[in-house]
Amino acid sequence: MAEPEPVRIVILGGGFGGLYAALELERDLAREPGVEVTLVCRDNFHLFTPMLHEVAASDLDFTDIVNPIRKLLRRVRLFVGEIEAIDLASRRVHVSHGDEHHHHELPYDHLVLALGSITNFAGLPGLAERALTMKSLGDAILLRNRLIENLETADFECSAGLRAPLLTVVVAGGGFAGVETLAAVNDFARAALRFYPHLAEKDLRMVLIHSGDVILPELGPGLGTYAQEKLAHRGVELRLRSRVVAVRDDGVTLSDGTEIATRMLVWTAGTAPNPLLAELPCAKERGRVRTDACLRVPEWPGVWALGDCAQVPDPQGGYYPPTAQHALRQGARVASNIAATLRGEPPRPFVFSTIGQLAAIGRRTGVARILGLQFSGFVAWWLWRTIYLAKLPRFEKKLRVMLDWTLDVVFSKDLVQFTTLRSPTVSHAEALAREGRDAERMPQASSHAPASRP
Repeated sequence: MAEPEPVRIVILGGGFGGLYAALELERDLAREPGVEVTLVCRDNFHLFTPMLHEVAASDLDFTDIVNPIRKLLRRVRLFVGEIEAIDLASRRVHVSHGDEHHHHELPYDHLVLALGSITNFAGLPGLAERALTMKSLGDAILLRNRLIENLETADFECSAGLRAPLLTVVVAGGGFAGVETLAAVNDFARAALRFYPHLAEKDLRMVLIHSGDVILPELGPGLGTYAQEKLAHRGVELRLRSRVVAVRDDGVTLSDGTEIATRMLVWTAGTAPNPLLAELPCAKERGRVRTDACLRVPEWPGVWALGDCAQVPDPQGGYYPPTAQHALRQGARVASNIAATLRGEPPRPFVFSTIGQLAAIGRRTGVARILGLQFSGFVAWWLWRTIYLAKLPRFEKKLRVMLDWTLDVVFSKDLVQFTTLRSPTVSHAEALAREGRDAERMPQASSHAPASRP
């Protein structure tokens, strides 16, 4: 007698929402022989994005904030590859992997959409090709490399005329990502100057561009104003009520007509839904999949959505914000609701109130709003590190981060520029040919030369 087909649960996306859905399903269902859970993601690791700016500023090693998913999940299957298409009608996901793009089809009974978001370049011509972003581990490493490369180039006396654009960093976006990135980069660059004999602090220019009246609007005007004052005191130039309207290889133009010469623009001014969602035949709002209170996609039984790619209604009549603290709890709720559905029980709605929000603004200073209380200065910075360290998965990574933070108190920041280029090589045949060419270029010995004496 043939065994019954297992219930197949496919999770798309390895961010906070997708990973925590997989973790909860592993605890609840993956041990059962009749259930098969598969997590599909592009990378084989989970990136702890709240600490991304610390990698860019050389406060942490880039391996400290990533966790191999195979060490986190033992029973959930992991498919590392690309999602080509999602066919809701046939209940299949088309995926591929490897350089040769081997194609596979993953049938599902329950599908979890946790695809996250991508950077929104606002349709500005040339912005995507010229700007740096802060969404991935590669982004943080590239930003760090570019900053060090600019310092190295500017230190040459022959580059004196190029120092202004090389040493000007422009960050567009006054939200959490933009403020934390510029604050960290500002500290890193100013601390590194003592190793570059031809550069001075007056050569550095750090510019933060924000379209609103106060940065960090999520924290309120009081904490936003405090952050502005601290950043300005540390040499950061704040351009409020302004935005980037044009970008070139050697600079940017702002909406007020200001021209800023720079070779380094970091764009954190917005996100857009994952492009895969555009092809889905379900209701959307601002490009995100609409769900009910239980995180179900109403028109498609068995399909669930969460995190940045979903519009999840809250009891007050609005929608939950796309933050990590919401996504990981939505992931756990989706998993428990799928388990309840398989047991014939009704799913439960997602209800959660924001605990708080924090931002690090450099030099052991931060701002935070937690449970309605406001904190600033060293206390907020300490809370930032304590809370996010507690949220970082796996004890091994917590220990590595604590060690790096401790060493950072004693030693200066690392100035190594990481490269992924292969080292120069010469094959045996090339070496023999080169020796032959060198021998031909050497002057021939005279036939009348005296013989050497014994």
